[in-house]
Amino acid sequence: MRPIWKGMLSFGLVNVPVALYNATRKKTISFNQLRKTDYSRISYKKVGNDGQEVQQHEIVKGYEISPDRYVVLDEYELDAITPVASRVIEINDFVRLEQIDPRHYDASYYLVPETGAQKAYALLLQSMAEANVVGVAKFVLRSKEYLAAIRPAEGALTLSTMLFADEIVKPTELETYLPGDVKLTDKELNMARQLINSLVTEFEPEKYENEYYKSVMGLIDSKAETTVGGKELIGGKVIDIMAAIEASIAAIKEKEKPKKKRKTS
Repeated sequence: MRPIWKGMLSFGLVNVPVALYNATRKKTISFNQLRKTDYSRISYKKVGNDGQEVQQHEIVKGYEISPDRYVVLDEYELDAITPVASRVIEINDFVRLEQIDPRHYDASYYLVPETGAQKAYALLLQSMAEANVVGVAKFVLRSKEYLAAIRPAEGALTLSTMLFADEIVKPTELETYLPGDVKLTDKELNMARQLINSLVTEFEPEKYENEYYKSVMGLIDSKAETTVGGKELIGGKVIDIMAAIEASIAAIKEKEKPKKKRKTS
């Protein structure tokens, strides 16, 4: 696996050369849309309201401020305010892990020490683990600014990109009734607590599997062994297997027929 970013992890006056690696691999299944008759890929064209195809050089970026009213932004205007690529992840604060609402967490990465940085890396890793704290930092990756939480996990520093506060939807914004003033009896609460306590266990992520993913991939694997939708792909062409078999049998029978002798006069 190759790193997606290299730079410095900074806290105070200490700089640690690090590389950033993906810590997760999302297992999602995506399908291509094909034409049913010949399984050719479906392509899409960008068209305007008049139905005419729009070329790439004719496209601009617009932000809708009201129905069919847009503020158009030129590329040079956006480039002027795009964050400059950074080679430093600077930890500004250390906070307690339990103070961060899990809703803030987004994607996860590993921060790995570069050559010669193992001691400084180990110092930060062990100190954070003993203090049970998370480093909060901001950095730029691929022209986008991120808020990040840095924490020890299984002998490595992990970096989780985070959602900003104004990206979190508060329950009060939901158009529904929340049971804030529902009266509960002691008996009801005790029974609920008893049930919950009977189900409390250690979290073992390995025992939870994506059953749908496994089923779909199993189906794909079984069909991919010989066919695609009941038809075999040969040289980029779709051939009906049954038709091919029948044609082969017919050809063999024709070949095995005794040839009629010509009559001589």
